[in-house]
Amino acid sequence: MTKYKLEYIWLDGRQPVPNLRGKTLIKQFENPPTLEDLPNWGFDGSSTMQAEGKSSDCVLKPVALYPDASRKDGFIVLSEVMHPDGTPHSSNARATIENDPDLWIGLEQEYFLFQDGHPLGFPKDGYPLTPQGPYYCGVGYKYMGNLARKIVDEHLELCLAAGINHEGINAEVAKGQWEFQIFAKGSAKAADDTWTARYLMMRLCEKYEVDMELHCKPIKGDWNGSGMHCNFSTKYIREVGGKEYFEALMKAFSDKVAEHIAVYGPDNHLRLTGLHETQAIDKFSFGLSDRGASVRMPVNFIRNDYKGYLEDRRPNSEGDPYQIVSRILKTINSVPKP
Repeated sequence: MTKYKLEYIWLDGRQPVPNLRGKTLIKQFENPPTLEDLPNWGFDGSSTMQAEGKSSDCVLKPVALYPDASRKDGFIVLSEVMHPDGTPHSSNARATIENDPDLWIGLEQEYFLFQDGHPLGFPKDGYPLTPQGPYYCGVGYKYMGNLARKIVDEHLELCLAAGINHEGINAEVAKGQWEFQIFAKGSAKAADDTWTARYLMMRLCEKYEVDMELHCKPIKGDWNGSGMHCNFSTKYIREVGGKEYFEALMKAFSDKVAEHIAVYGPDNHLRLTGLHETQAIDKFSFGLSDRGASVRMPVNFIRNDYKGYLEDRRPNSEGDPYQIVSRILKTINSVPKP
């Protein structure tokens, strides 16, 4: 019998976006455990803004299992928070996602690496001598330094070992800013993987005395904010499409601007200004290959009779992927098909 280290991770009750929490269960198995082998576990919800002290027990229900390459015989157990009676906790946004096994989601997670209160590569006071321009997909010590790439590459290996479907990584427009892209099929899988990838990055950064900064506009002025563009495609959009349906879909998105912005991450007004490849927060637009639109159509979308996928560019880097996917799918499902 082998003793396995099972790191249960979950989302706490912080608003408007939860924090990650985690604790380790040691449990023996004859063979490496599967998700079905894992028990529910409990925690003190009064310490995570999810319960009162007089009735503090909350339940962790395992929903995804990831090999943890940083620990011998280790696994990460992504869990939903439930009430003791088995019903989803009010903070459990994953439970609000409608089931659609044919939904495809791609999330582009931008973030900064911060050390001592400023992005890696920034001087302690002020800004780099070189403004935005050479950092995007850049190379060379004067632009990239060395610590950031070391962290980013190590994170990539941890995610791939965990079975997370990274589609790519790159340095972003601002100095100290990076991005990874995750794609998955099914309603919750991409969001599960993104939260787990965030956990792996945050834990890795502890080793280097660096923080993963997810705020959408941590550097004021003429520096790009951080987004989490959500690429989405249903079976109908991929296989049927058509101009009539697309226009009805965009009408539904336009009518639900407030509902979408409410779950697309805090302080988004600082990022969605109409500058730096964004549309203004109080406007809705769509455009072909337009990174200044709220929703971008890929370059061949119209040529393919309005079939393929679409990119909602409004979600920001700190948004909760569960809430984002849930809202997008609700709006899609409100549109009748011709």
